[in-house]
This record gives sequence, structure tokens and C-alpha cells, in this order.
Amino acid sequence: MVKVIGVRFRTAGKIYFFDPGQLEIKRGDHVIVETARGIEYGMVMAAPKEMEGDKVIQPLKPVLRVATKKDDEQEAANKEKEKQAFQICLEKIRKHGLEMKLIDAEYTFDNNKVLFYFTADGRIDFRELVKDLASVFKTRIELRQIGVRDETKIMGGIGICGRPLCCHTYLSEFVPVSIKMAKEQNLSLNPTKISGVCGRLMCCLKNEEETYEELNRRLPNVGDFVTTDDGFKGEVHSVNVLRQQVKVIIQKEDEKEIQEYKVNQLRFKRKHKNHKVEVNEELKKLEKLEKQEGKSKLDDN
Repeated sequence: MVKVIGVRFRTAGKIYFFDPGQLEIKRGDHVIVETARGIEYGMVMAAPKEMEGDKVIQPLKPVLRVATKKDDEQEAANKEKEKQAFQICLEKIRKHGLEMKLIDAEYTFDNNKVLFYFTADGRIDFRELVKDLASVFKTRIELRQIGVRDETKIMGGIGICGRPLCCHTYLSEFVPVSIKMAKEQNLSLNPTKISGVCGRLMCCLKNEEETYEELNRRLPNVGDFVTTDDGFKGEVHSVNVLRQQVKVIIQKEDEKEIQEYKVNQLRFKRKHKNHKVEVNEELKKLEKLEKQEGKSKLDDN
């Protein structure tokens, strides 16, 4: 067992573990630590606790110190310098005529490096840009190309639900999201309805996936034939997943009518379809919809 604390360096960023040593540290404190990028300033998100050694990356780097007032002032000054660095980099990008979109600028705490995050459609030759920036800032320069999801995580915004984006507020890592999740929840497969601000499938599709999978497992499929507890045989017309109710088309004398039953009032054999076949079919449907709307937002996951 090893004693660790969890430290986060960016809003909704990944939490990294460090060795607190003999320092008295509590959740919410700011600390100075040494990372692969250099000396960094971060916030303690997890108070000191014991963890199994094989669950943390070894060797565990120590916390250098709890942040002092001077450290806090240094961090605030770095934030102001980042705004200036962003504007300077924008001007240099225009000067060199590069097809790239600058997203953010970030100083390491010790000012040993300036990182610029950008998006671009393809590979960019920014060697001359790096030389130009190094002559201005007199320090190490790193340009890092990121994807549209990372761009949205940094920039933030408001989702279609009216709330701040999950990835910008609390989601530390992106989870794989698929069309199958949308189908499992009976959502529209129209890309504009299930895509987030970034243009990819919404991360929140993952939130209720397990619940819907469990509820759907108890229900028949639309089109299945079932036997009701009052002796009728019929075809499933529709299902209400959350209420666990099923509408069945039954034959009464010479007329067909739709009756609603609770799932425990029905006897049926659920058809098991190959998940890979099912997903491929839905992907083809989605691609067709995208072509009709002139979009290409199919999620990489």
C-alpha cells in the first residue's frame, strides 16, 4: 500500500496521483508538483489515502510543497501571460498563412515551456512558426494538435439540455459512445438530434446505457409474437421501456385491436440478434441520413 493524493491541473482535467510525503494536505489545497512537463501548480481533488501499489504509476513523484501566497500570485500572473501569448500566436499564424485554428495557450508554472493547442483538418508544417514564437518568448515552444472533442472540452459551452457541457464541467475522460446506445434508448438516429456541440455523439448517451440495457432485456421486440395472461396471442405493436408496458395487437372475434399489458402479463421468447450485425445496420442508416443532410458527423467510436 502507498499513500497518495489526487491532483488536477485543468478544469475537468484528468486526476494524477502524487506522493504527499510528510506534508499535511487536504482536499481543495493547491500544491506544487513535478511532472513530465516540468514544475506544475495543481489543486488537490483527493485527500491523502492508501492505495495498492499496482494501481498507481511508479515511481510516484513527490509533492514539492503546499502552494504559498507567492505561488498563487505566480499562477495568476501566468494566466495573464497566457492571454498575451494567445494573441501573439494568432498574429504569427496569420503571418505564416497556416490553415489552423488556435484554441488555447498554456504556460507551465515555472515558465519553462509554452504550449499552444490547435485544431486543423490535416497535418500542418509549423516549423517556421515555432522558430518565430521561440524568438519572441525566449523559452521552449510546443504546438499540440487536438481533436474536436478536446477543443470543446477546453472552450466549454451550453448543451442542448441548457446546462454547461459535461466534458467542460466534470467529465475528466471521454468514454466511447456508439449508435447502439442511442437505439437502446429509443432516441432518434438523426445526427443533428444525438450530436453534441463538437459534432460527435453526445457523451451523455453513456449515462443511462446500463439502465436501458437492463430494462430492454425484460421486454419483447416490436414485431415479436406474445401470449397474454388472458389467453390472447398477438404481435407487439410498441413498448414503453421506462414503464415496462407493451402494446399488443390482438384478434377479438373479427376485429383487431391494440391492448396494453405490463411485461409480467406476457409470455414470449426474446429474439437474440447479433450485436455486430445490429450495429452495422444502424450505422448504415445513420450514414444515409448524413448524406441526405450533407453532413459527416459519424462518431469515430
